Amino acid sequence: MKLASYSFFLLLFIFSFSCKKEILKETAVPISKSIIKYAKGFDIVTTNGLKKLIIKTGYQNTTTVFEYLILNKTAKKATLNNQTIKVPIKEIVVTSTTHIPMVELLNEESSIVGFPHATYVSSEKTRTLIDAGKIKEIGKESSLNTEILLELQPELVVGYSITSADKSLTTIQKAGISVIYNGDWLEETPLGRAEWIKFFGVLYNKEKQADSIFNTIEINYLEAKKIASRATIKPTILSGAIMSKDIWNLPAGESFVAQFLKDANLNYLWKDSKGKGSLSLSFESIFDLGRNADFWIAPGYFSSKEQLLQSNQIYAEFTAFKNDRIYTPSTKKGKTGGVIYYELAPTRPDLVLKDIIKITNPDLLPDYKLTFFEKMK
Repeated sequence: MKLASYSFFLLLFIFSFSCKKEILKETAVPISKSIIKYAKGFDIVTTNGLKKLIIKTGYQNTTTVFEYLILNKTAKKATLNNQTIKVPIKEIVVTSTTHIPMVELLNEESSIVGFPHATYVSSEKTRTLIDAGKIKEIGKESSLNTEILLELQPELVVGYSITSADKSLTTIQKAGISVIYNGDWLEETPLGRAEWIKFFGVLYNKEKQADSIFNTIEINYLEAKKIASRATIKPTILSGAIMSKDIWNLPAGESFVAQFLKDANLNYLWKDSKGKGSLSLSFESIFDLGRNADFWIAPGYFSSKEQLLQSNQIYAEFTAFKNDRIYTPSTKKGKTGGVIYYELAPTRPDLVLKDIIKITNPDLLPDYKLTFFEKMK
């Protein structure tokens, strides 16, 4: 009995020691805290001195997580593969106009060697490079010209896709060109979208600069939000317009657009609706609730009151129409017709918020001039 008892306690001691040793082993692995505060679609993690760029949502409805090892070009490491990116990147292809302002803020626009359907690029600096032939046309967003891409041989292509891996990007990836999907447009908050500048900060080995730029945007945004909280009047807001067959499309209550209106301390009439994208509602339901809204912000693709009336005479019955309180971003365009809002606004949500505050409570920002929006004429 004594021998059995001794054996039992000996085994218990060994087991306990093994568990403690294993626990110590697990907790000893150094993992850095994420520097990402708002964005949900990507992360930057350093473990044991190795940096990884993790893409959680490259496109809609995906559960695939992409991980890329980020190495400095001066580092002596193993041969590159599709999951390894050497930085700083010197030649890049970007595929969405929302990428361009972030690259420009890092002073790296000269690294862009290709862009799809460049006609709608509004930025003057990048426009100059396109006009000088330094940025090649590589087809359209949904149909990239793989032959031109293979001729360019960029170090990296920052891809954009709606619901699945792009076939043309898969082709060039198989040819040895690195591809990373950028899902900034899937972020659910204004600051979450802007934080993707840190994604580009990693690629250009300018993380500190990217952090500093984002911190400034964040401070400006939160300060504007604080100013808006002082408003004594909360105007009611209508948005969107009829797109087809008497169906009115407008932002859902949990969308990033609704977040702008909430942070501007406004009463968005559909703030309690579910969804993080857009709503498609009958014209009758919109008319019943939104007919007497104080302001109508972002009326679809329409850029004039005449266009609205040509589409549907019933628009004239809205109070915001009668009182000239319709504001649109579609009238401010670049040299070749691209709407500036669609390109720059995701990077500068602080300016979007200030625009909305200036429109609805102008006394709160007496010296501010609108950046993106204009009163519809």
